Amino acid sequence: MSGPAPEVSDVAIAAPDTGMLGGLAWILQRVNAAVFAVSMGALLVASLILTGSVLMRYFFKVPTDWQDEASVFLIVGAVFLSGAYVQSYRGHVGIEALASVLPPHLNRMRRWACDVVSGLFCTFFAWKSWTLFHEAWAEGQTTSSAWAPPLWIPYGLMAAGMTLLAVQIALQVLAVDASAGRK
Repeated sequence: MSGPAPEVSDVAIAAPDTGMLGGLAWILQRVNAAVFAVSMGALLVASLILTGSVLMRYFFKVPTDWQDEASVFLIVGAVFLSGAYVQSYRGHVGIEALASVLPPHLNRMRRWACDVVSGLFCTFFAWKSWTLFHEAWAEGQTTSSAWAPPLWIPYGLMAAGMTLLAVQIALQVLAVDASAGRK
């Protein structure tokens, strides 16, 4: 995508403006925009941590043992949590060769089928991430480093991000079904 990012009100969710789907789309737009802003901040903080660490090691010969894990946790959170926002614009990498060749009605069916398969995968991934989160929380799992931060943090970020993505895809699938029913 080129050009400036669309505003929250311009989000390309194909949901009706009214009814339950419209309300869910409105809520999800706001959640996605807020999470996206937090994700941008997390990437900025991760880059500052890594840059500071390199400078500390190079100029002052001061080793840091926490910066890699902190940066990984921030990047994991940013990537997974921003997935639903990107999906709301259909900004994920996709192969558009078929879209330009297929008639519009077949292209809609192709997109719907891809959304259904993607939604099933994301739902499974979210469920599995929630089980990892629960195990890490219940068992007090930590990383193996000297800093040893709890593993429920990245698992929770993955689970929350994949859940948002699964909900976003489900909304898009249901919106297509709802618009097909109106025609």
